[in-house]
Formats: sequence, structure tokens, C-alpha cells
Amino acid sequence: MSVFETLQTICDSPNIPWKSIIIGFSAGQFLFETYISYRQYNALSSNKLPAVLENEIDQETFEKSEAYSKAKIRFSIVSDLYALIQKIAFVKLDLFPRLWHLGNKVSTILPVQYRAVSTIAQSLWFLLVLSNISTVAELPFSYYSHFILEERFGFNKTTIKIWIVDMIKSTLLGVALGGPILYGFLKIFDLFETNFLWYVCLFLLVVQILAMTLIPVYIMPLFNTFTPLEDGELKQSIEKLAKKVGFPLDKIFVIDGSKRSSHSNAYFTGLPFTSKRIVLFDTLVNSNSVDEITAVLAHEIGHWQKNHVLNMVVFSQLHTFAIFSLFTSVYRNLSFYETFGFVVNAAEGTIPEVAIPTKVFTTGFPIIIGFMLFNDLLTPLECSMQFAMSLMSRIQEYQADAYAKGLGYTQNLCRALIDLQIKNLSTMNVDSLYSAYHYSHPTLAERLNALGYVSEKKKA
Repeated sequence: MSVFETLQTICDSPNIPWKSIIIGFSAGQFLFETYISYRQYNALSSNKLPAVLENEIDQETFEKSEAYSKAKIRFSIVSDLYALIQKIAFVKLDLFPRLWHLGNKVSTILPVQYRAVSTIAQSLWFLLVLSNISTVAELPFSYYSHFILEERFGFNKTTIKIWIVDMIKSTLLGVALGGPILYGFLKIFDLFETNFLWYVCLFLLVVQILAMTLIPVYIMPLFNTFTPLEDGELKQSIEKLAKKVGFPLDKIFVIDGSKRSSHSNAYFTGLPFTSKRIVLFDTLVNSNSVDEITAVLAHEIGHWQKNHVLNMVVFSQLHTFAIFSLFTSVYRNLSFYETFGFVVNAAEGTIPEVAIPTKVFTTGFPIIIGFMLFNDLLTPLECSMQFAMSLMSRIQEYQADAYAKGLGYTQNLCRALIDLQIKNLSTMNVDSLYSAYHYSHPTLAERLNALGYVSEKKKA
């Protein structure tokens, strides 16, 4: 008997308080994240800039940045508490079986071929109902984030119309693309009940590759306008850099990011061994010099040169493999499902004629329910993994910065980073534990020190 089979046998016990465990893990995560947010909130009250920024950031910008960061922390704590209350309500009020029944009822208004008959069909209808309810439940927080928090600090450019249209587009795309993907995911468990692991991992790898290939070309243009960068000094500078380092540049686009926000960014898309598309936010193009933008792209090219995208794909697949390896220990756990109101393979004659709102009798395992709840069980492990993933990402950022430095862009990259910090009102002072958990990038002070930046103002 394998380790996972042994674990499956041990876990399949009606004496295990699965509901209490999930609520405990979720509450523990909330308390831990609130604690490190509290530490960060205190760090924002230091009233002193990091030494390397003292000659770069004026007091007014510093105070506004601190106020913005504090406002975001308060908002995140409230939204996390709301999410915790939702999770507890789902567990305590048996909302999983209730929404499962609701999905079945909704499906009855459609032609017979679209009704929820099989477990897979019932799962898809359940997710459709759940996702729409979740969208509605999150509306107040989404509205506050865009039209109060971001508006207060001058970042929001989104109109109510754009906000609503974006939600409609996202919902329709979720159905059109998410539905077939989820069907394929669940079908694998249906076809390969006991040896699904490699098939699921291969399926998700294909989905990831297709997403990296197709989303930038076909999905993102549904939300923003991508305009080819005009001929001129900036385009020539970027193309010269790409040719110098052998970067497989295909096209350069400017995205109308200012339609929604005044935040700035730049990135490239494309699979590790294919041609790349560089995307610049119009807010970046309109406010930074040619040398600064080229320096930012030298950093981005550093990610390509160091194979960071490929490394992250490999890491994500190893992570996926580990998760589904562990999932094998609970995905056919009868007592686990029954704790949350799902009676699997119920014997004939035991299924009541009148539906019970808090009970679902299925002929097959409701894998989607099991996987959602299993993710809650993984909370402690995933919190630990977040530290590792953030550390890996920060190391890669240092490497990309070093690559740009090696190309002679130190000063321009530092000036661009400082300018982005000011325009985005990014946090100046960061608690070490908060940064280790949440930050995928080193802080500005850490990056400038690593680059050996010497302020021109200081030298003067």
C-alpha cells in the first residue's frame, strides 16, 4: 500500500471534524495575515525614509504614499474578514449542497440536453451559480476599491460604464472559456478514477501554455486597446537593445492603461522559446524618458535571458504535481464528502423522494467540491509556499536588475524605478515579515542599494 493510500484510509473516518479543521485553518490564516498587516501598519508610522531615498522623495510624496499604503491595509483587513465570514457561512450553513441544488433547478429552465443530469454537468451548474453569487457579493468591495480608495489618491480613471462592461465581459469569458476547461478537468477524473495524476498535470500544462500564448493576443485586447508603438527614438532604442542581446522581439505595443488607472507598468509576453511582444503602458511612455523606458525593458529582458519564465512554468508544474499527489488521499474520501452534505454512491431506496436542502445524493464523486475543500485544508502549506514563491520571485528580480546593470543601464533604471515609485505612491517602508510574505519584488530601497545607486542630487 502506498503512502497516499495509507493516508486515504486514515483520513476516511467519520470521527474527523473536517468542518472545524477547515474553519480553524481559515481563521488561522486570517489571524496570521492580519498580524503581519499590523506589523506593516506600524512600519508605515516610522515617519522616516530609507537612507537611499532621502534625497529622492519629498516629504509631501512620502506622507501621501504612507497614507495610501495604510488605506490599502485597512481595506485588505476588512475584505479578508468578509471572505472569512463567507467561508464560515458556507461551512456552517451547508451552502455547498444548497447551491448544488440551486444549480440543478436553474438548469431545468433550459432544454433537456443542457440540464444537470451527470455529476459533471451538476458540477458545472454549481460553479456557474457560485461564481455569479460571488461576483455579486464582491461588488461593494470592487466599487470601494475603484471609486473610493483609488479615486481618493488620484489613481482611478475607470468610469461606472467601463467597470460594469468589464464585469460583464469577465463573466461571459468565464463561462465561454472556463466551462470547457473545467469540463475537461472533471472528465479526466471520470475517465481515470485511480490514476488521474499525470493526465491532470499534463492537461493543466497544456492549458497554461495556451493561456500564455492566446490571452495576450485574443483576450487582453477585449479590455484594452493595443496600439503599435510609433516609429521614433523610443522604438529605435528598444529595437537596438533587442538586437544587441538577441532578444526575439516581434512587436511593440502601447496599451491604453490610462483608461482605467494612472499606474504605470511594462512587460513582455510569449512562451520561453518563441518571439515576444513588448507592451508599454501609455502612462509610462508619456511620463518617462527614452533611456529610462529602455532601462526598464533591459530589466524585463533580463527575465528572458535568465530563463525566469521557464523556471516559473517548471516550478508551477511541480507545485501542481505536489497538490494533486496530496489530493489523491482525500478525493475519494466518503466521510469527507458526507461531512459537507454529499452522500456518494447512495444505495437504491435510501434516496428520499423529496430533496433535502442540506443533502446531495450523487452517483459519482463531486470532485469539484472535494478539490475546493481540499484547497482549504492546504491553507497552512500554501501559506508556507507563499514565502518560498515570494523569495524565488525577489531573487529573480535582483538577477534581472543585475542584468540591466551589466548592460550599462544602472542610473537610468534607478531613475525609472524611483519615478515609478513616486507616481504609483508605492510603499517606502516595509516590514521584513510582511515583505517576505506578500512582496514578489524587493522594495525600492533594497533594489537601489543592490544596484549601487548614488543619488545625483547627493553628489551635487
